[in-house]
Amino acid sequence: MNKNAPIHRPIQTPDWVKHAIFYQIFPDRFANGDPRNDPENAQPWGSIPTPHNFMGGDLQGIIDRLDYLQELGINALYLNPIFLASSNHKYNASDYFQIDPHFGDLTTFQALLKESHSRGIKIVLDGVFNHCGRGFFAFNDLLENGEHSPYRHWFHIKGFPLHPYDGKKPANYDCWWGIRSLPKFNTEHPPVRRYLLDIARYWLEQGIDGWRLDVPNEIDDPDFWREFRAVVKQTNPEAYIVGEIWHDASAWLQGDQFDAVMNYLFRDLCVGFFAQSQLTATQFLRRLDRLMKKYPEPITQAQLNLLGSHDTERFLTLCGEDRQRAQLAYLALMTIPGAPCIYYGDEIGMEGGKDPDCRRCFPWNKKQWNRPLQEFIRSLIALRNQHAALRDGAFIPLYSNNEAGIAAFVRQNESERFLIIFNNSDSRWQGSLPMKKLEPLPKTWVNPLTQETYPCENRALRLHLPARAGVLLQGSY
Repeated sequence: MNKNAPIHRPIQTPDWVKHAIFYQIFPDRFANGDPRNDPENAQPWGSIPTPHNFMGGDLQGIIDRLDYLQELGINALYLNPIFLASSNHKYNASDYFQIDPHFGDLTTFQALLKESHSRGIKIVLDGVFNHCGRGFFAFNDLLENGEHSPYRHWFHIKGFPLHPYDGKKPANYDCWWGIRSLPKFNTEHPPVRRYLLDIARYWLEQGIDGWRLDVPNEIDDPDFWREFRAVVKQTNPEAYIVGEIWHDASAWLQGDQFDAVMNYLFRDLCVGFFAQSQLTATQFLRRLDRLMKKYPEPITQAQLNLLGSHDTERFLTLCGEDRQRAQLAYLALMTIPGAPCIYYGDEIGMEGGKDPDCRRCFPWNKKQWNRPLQEFIRSLIALRNQHAALRDGAFIPLYSNNEAGIAAFVRQNESERFLIIFNNSDSRWQGSLPMKKLEPLPKTWVNPLTQETYPCENRALRLHLPARAGVLLQGSY
């Protein structure tokens, strides 16, 4: 026996995640619950978003809207950064141990945790550990003391004096994507590692349920994330660690770093097939099947599946404001393995282009809501919450027809079977869906939303679908 051989342990991810319906909130734009903490220059709610303006959203606003989220079926929240920072997005932290006062304080945050947890809603925070803001204490000390600063090795410094504001001179320190306001941490320096790991531990001890990691691929040392995982899991074994990786994330998903990643690869498929019709039905189904097999099953079931985020155009906008196209994508989002994540306001049809336009204020005037889209998404969430097969059942690609734009797959476990069919074309489809892959073969399929039944004859299912429509059917044995 080779004593130096690696020990392969079963990959474990938090069990609760595969049963979660996430809702991503950009705090400054979701709801203003306490106008007393608004920035002095806060714009009227609903003003056109810019990279620098503030709208006054806060943690109390989230607390006040928990009833709305619970009625929608949400049981997990992912919050964009909430720590002290000078920007509206808070990705330039000045103090990781302080809630930004324009969002509230620690008491407000503890109230949010208490109210959310009492409703069975988890809270995942955004962890920005690759870089900080110019107001961060260690970087500020460097500006004051230069090469004599005790924090000389906390960053990647190339010379003194630093040029954090003078755009006419090259930045002589590493910063995220060359943006001077975001100096990059030297995570190989032990005091920096200890500081960042202390942040992770502190907020878990406060009661959060996990971390979403901002640009974790830009921290080159995988040992940092292994140490991070160890600290997180020692503090709370069921805490969720999800990384922002936009491409193949295999290197981070071996069971020793992250539990999952934001599934932008799935979003790419939905944009290509549903929103822009650039993929054929066969291409969509085959690539979706490959994606479902790309990572070990526990990780696939913990993926954070999404159609949009604060970094992308609104999905309905990508669909040309075509609700039917968007509904097809939401049908896929709610029926594949992994945890669905709704970007705030997408469920009511919010529109918006690239950042900052995708960060508009949530319109709480219901007259501005796309109610048919909202009800469609609510019904899908209810079905997913009611049926285990839609959460942790096997995924089986079943059928595709490029000419008709038809794609179909199955989710099943030992007691339930669901068939999900998409007509991603501009024409009504009437045809026969072969069932040869399914054993035992259901005698009847029922639409649980309408109770309409579809008989299965000669090992095939005959049905018709309107243009740009999908259906979820439950098999009856």
